[in-house]
Amino acid sequence: MTSNQLYKIIFCLFISFNTFAQTLSGKLTDPYNIPIAEAQIYNQSSKKHTHSDEYGKFLLEKVTKGDSLRISHIGYQTKYIVVENVNKTLNIFLEKKAISLNEIIITPELDALNLMSDINIQINPVNSSQEVLQQVPGLFIGQHAGGGKAEQIFLRGFDIDHGTDISITADGIPVNMVSHAHGQGYADLHFLIPETLDKIDFGKGPYYANQGNFNTAGYVDFKTKKRLNESMIKLEAGQFDTYRILGMFNILNTSKHSAYIASEYLATDGPFESPQNFDRFNIFGKYTGNITENDRIGITLSHFESTWDASGQIPQRAVNSGFIGRFGAIDDTEGGTTSRTNFLVNYDKRLSPNASIENSIFYSKYDFKLYSNFTFFLEDPINGDQIKQQEDRTLFGFKSEYSRTFSTNSLEGEWNAGISLRKDQSNDNELSRTLNRRETLERIQFGNIDETNMSAFVNASFEFGKWTINPAIRVDYFDFQYNDFLQTNYETQSENEAILSPKLNFLYNHSDNFQAYLKTGKGFHSNDTRVVVAQNGREILPAAYGFDVGFIWKPIPELVVNTAYWQLYLAQEFVYVGDAGIVEPSGKTRRQGIDFSARYQPFKWLFWNVDTNYTHARSTEAPNGEDYIPLAPDFTLSSGLNVQLENGFFGGIKLRHIKDRPANEDNSIVAAGYSVVDFHLGYDWKNMSFGLQIQNLLNTEWNETQFATESRLQGETQSVEEIHFTPGVPFFMKASITYKF
Repeated sequence: MTSNQLYKIIFCLFISFNTFAQTLSGKLTDPYNIPIAEAQIYNQSSKKHTHSDEYGKFLLEKVTKGDSLRISHIGYQTKYIVVENVNKTLNIFLEKKAISLNEIIITPELDALNLMSDINIQINPVNSSQEVLQQVPGLFIGQHAGGGKAEQIFLRGFDIDHGTDISITADGIPVNMVSHAHGQGYADLHFLIPETLDKIDFGKGPYYANQGNFNTAGYVDFKTKKRLNESMIKLEAGQFDTYRILGMFNILNTSKHSAYIASEYLATDGPFESPQNFDRFNIFGKYTGNITENDRIGITLSHFESTWDASGQIPQRAVNSGFIGRFGAIDDTEGGTTSRTNFLVNYDKRLSPNASIENSIFYSKYDFKLYSNFTFFLEDPINGDQIKQQEDRTLFGFKSEYSRTFSTNSLEGEWNAGISLRKDQSNDNELSRTLNRRETLERIQFGNIDETNMSAFVNASFEFGKWTINPAIRVDYFDFQYNDFLQTNYETQSENEAILSPKLNFLYNHSDNFQAYLKTGKGFHSNDTRVVVAQNGREILPAAYGFDVGFIWKPIPELVVNTAYWQLYLAQEFVYVGDAGIVEPSGKTRRQGIDFSARYQPFKWLFWNVDTNYTHARSTEAPNGEDYIPLAPDFTLSSGLNVQLENGFFGGIKLRHIKDRPANEDNSIVAAGYSVVDFHLGYDWKNMSFGLQIQNLLNTEWNETQFATESRLQGETQSVEEIHFTPGVPFFMKASITYKF
């Protein structure tokens, strides 16, 4: 071989080396140099993709000079870039813009459905605690105790009560309360100020490795803003002596550090004949800072408290006879007080361009006292059946999750693993019979609960061309301890159990406009500690087994559609009935149904959304005709039109519909369905915003919550089992004015 030939070979190898695909690094920021997380970076030449992390950074594999990249994120202008130098870090700036559905990309990820709630928040920001939950597609709620009690939740054919079968967190802090005085899984989200909401991460079914207890019908994680674009003051006033004042103030807002504080005060008497005397105070503060290029710390502190009176659930016969009106009361001494203080510390570290770790420590101090009367004079014809439920709780724990991406010539993907600890200490957990919220007549349950949950999971995603396979496994260990103060001798009753929850999901991304999926997995909900020790550890952690098969599709640029067929089998609907202090097993159940959601933007200024769910829910152990699951909705629909004009006007109209549903096992008592229309209108002018909201625009008579309850009124000789309900709000108008600075 001559020297000329050798030089030619070396030269060719050099050229090949420099033109061979490499890894491209980059960082995304907005015009104020604030990092942009969760943006998609898509190589239109190689069809490879990645996402920016919390620091705005990304790595994109197999990039060559001349490749065309598309960078997109909801609420930002899509950008196209041609790669000129693979070895140079890209610094990309994205401009804010009004949301446009034709720029939305369906990403090959398990949580791609989150784009539905992302769209909701962009086009219709939430203005109340109830609206926060209603942003989750297919989720319905009902309030039945004066506004201070946690909402009743309906999802996928479940009457979830206050949270038995849905895992709810806020910035990773658990909202569900295990072994709560009022019932298992009680989830009071009223400490979340709605205007601080940034994103809703949700999933339906038990298919997610990082979700544990209560993740059967689904999960919801509310994420608050890391920074404010601007400070604001908001005033609201409406019918029924309703007032609200909100303040959100920037304290620090630089590219590396941000801090703000938000506070609200809300008061209302409600539409009831006996005023609710409801008031709620919230204060929330958050700091986020990049202490180095790869280290970030976050501190969140909040406090919430509320008091209220309630008219309770009233029997239909009392209204039909004219004894009381729809907004009257049999016992208007119901109500309660509650408070919660949260402290959260996050520490995230980017270990390398491919790996990161996220850590959080949380602490909550929680107090709860609730007075209710469901049966009136059934048990005690003289004093009545009022009960008090009370507890003083300390909740604390930590989470740590490691994530790493990997890439070979034939395989790409990501794997992550996590551990967590949660400890609940519920002191003086009490159920008592009371009189007029003053005198304790008898204690039914009284003691200290100590419940510990430790967990670990491993989750991986492997990409084979257009296919993604996502296997995962999770293990949870529980230790239940109860000291019963009503026993003569001191004794700590204890039980423990572990459960293994495997998951296996398949995604097929035909293009950035179509994803098909098959999700399978096992989840569980725990039982109340008092139930666990009373039953000697039987049915501690009833399992749920489910699958979803469906697709997300953009048939045209302005339309996003999701539909799925699903099934969920529950090994035991076995819960502690806090209102009566008894154990009530409901047996094995099976639910199956069809979800359908659509988001459509026919014009730049007009958005239409619809979410429907049909469910067939039955007990698998009861005889035919007696196998209905009480209060399980079989059809729900929500739909709305929203307008956002360039001249500053905005508005919308929304329909909520739930069909008649069985209130007992043989469907002899029916909970009436309803259709309610809400309306809002507003105008943005410079740094001011004016708004008008009307709930129940058509003044429909509807029952917000309903139960088949046996009760006896004073003077009645026989008890009656029938519908007891809380009336839904009538026509209710309120106005608001916002000043931003």
